[in-house]
Amino acid sequence: MSYTLLIKNVRIVNEDYVFKGSVGIKDSFISDVLNDPFPNEKDYEQVINGCGRFLLPGVIDDQVHFREPGLTHKGEIYTESKAAVAGGVTSFMEMPNTKPKAITQELLEEKYRLAEKKSMANFSFYMGTTNDNIEEVLETDPSRVCGVKIFMGASTGNMLVDDKKTLSRIFKDSPLLIATHCEDEPTIQKNTRWAREKYGENPPFSLHPVIRSAAACYKSSSLAVELAKKYESRLHVLHISTARELELFHNTLPSNKKNITSEVCIHHLWFNDRDYQEKQSLIKWNPAVKTPEDQEALLNGLLGDKLDVVATDHAPHTWDEKNNTYFNAPSGGPMIQHSLQVMLEFYKQGKITINKVVEKMSHTPAQIFQIKQRGFIRKGYKADLVIVDAEKSHKVSQENILYKAGWSPLEGSKLHSGIETTIINGQIVYKEGRFDESFRGERLLFER
Repeated sequence: MSYTLLIKNVRIVNEDYVFKGSVGIKDSFISDVLNDPFPNEKDYEQVINGCGRFLLPGVIDDQVHFREPGLTHKGEIYTESKAAVAGGVTSFMEMPNTKPKAITQELLEEKYRLAEKKSMANFSFYMGTTNDNIEEVLETDPSRVCGVKIFMGASTGNMLVDDKKTLSRIFKDSPLLIATHCEDEPTIQKNTRWAREKYGENPPFSLHPVIRSAAACYKSSSLAVELAKKYESRLHVLHISTARELELFHNTLPSNKKNITSEVCIHHLWFNDRDYQEKQSLIKWNPAVKTPEDQEALLNGLLGDKLDVVATDHAPHTWDEKNNTYFNAPSGGPMIQHSLQVMLEFYKQGKITINKVVEKMSHTPAQIFQIKQRGFIRKGYKADLVIVDAEKSHKVSQENILYKAGWSPLEGSKLHSGIETTIINGQIVYKEGRFDESFRGERLLFER
């Protein structure tokens, strides 16, 4: 049965333009993008008056950990995708370090089956790599899977790939985009031994960027870039956290024309190492939050297009797990509910244009992953859209946090924009705090 929806009287932000207009939706697709902010409502079954608010394409988060299967005490596909939708994220790509790890085609497809039943947003899942599963990796279907993930530094899930022959073969033969976590493990282990000798089992959290140092990041990232250049691989380096790493990337081509692209995460833009004193374990991530100089360089790298994508690395742990001593507190934290609002905070501070926010959170992820019919407000594309009230302030608190873990490193922060409505595949899934609990997202497809 056909369904039509009109979103009228909005400021459409799309492809480097902001203009007053309306968007028509038929079934799950955008049917019209109109300059007229007040078209004929009689042609539509349902009408939303945007009252001059911003209409953005839905955010595509290329790096999340939703913890299902096997780690559901931390988060679930349902709970974390619900939080994502409340934050204007309409599609996500999830990492393989679950239990069991997604390192065979069968285990990977099991995650897709779970998401079909549970996810409130559109979804894709990375194929995981180990030192000995290369044959499984090579069977991955490029049209139905977002990418291959390599942990070139150990993190949650212990999926470190450090065998040189394996790395070379993955970079040489991978049928699709390679996404890497880059931190040099021998460097980290050396720094860890030093920290234990000096501080015992309870070093301060401010040592995290010393232990997981800028040198460790650069050594690993430069190796990944070297391999990608040697084998002409399609490489995407995740969560860049240092100024020095920006030397490895260029901005002479648009993002969708690059063989080597990069990502920066919300927490590396929002926090710096001065925040460890207050936030302690709550901002312990891998790679670590680093200096104010690194933080500033990352924003400039984003503005100057050396960094291509903004994501979250959303990685929840329970409060009890995080509220621990340095070596016992796991790395990672929940961010996806507030990622768009944080970037809009930078916009309101005059640090970035709203067009650039949309480019880095919607357009470019769609382009570099070659996602089919998403990431833009275009006729014939899937209707994944977000209405933003740029004048709606609120404070992040336990009362409005939707993560299963029930906490956020942003708690206490005042954000000056709000997500009013999230539309996915043409359906209103979230509006003014209420959800369509029956809705389920779709598997992302790729034009490769």
